[in-house]
Amino acid sequence: MGVSTLHHHFRALTAMSPLQYQKQLRLHAARESMLVEGLDAAGAAFEVGYESASQFNREYSRMFGQPPMRDIRTLRSPGGVQLGGE
Repeated sequence: MGVSTLHHHFRALTAMSPLQYQKQLRLHAARESMLVEGLDAAGAAFEVGYESASQFNREYSRMFGQPPMRDIRTLRSPGGVQLGGE
């Protein structure tokens, strides 16, 4: 299968490009690491493969609507959204 065909089929199944899908997986993994393992944003960013903490913060905020540590505080607060309930 050619690269363009793969991208076409991938987008048809996921409604996003492979790169967008990978970014989403990395951000969700970082979020889980901060919640479960107690990592800070920089540690979680590094763990999932980001070299730039500022790039991670921008992409995280874009995806989840607020900066990483504020998001984690919100999730941990009483009545916060559970990971499985998103």
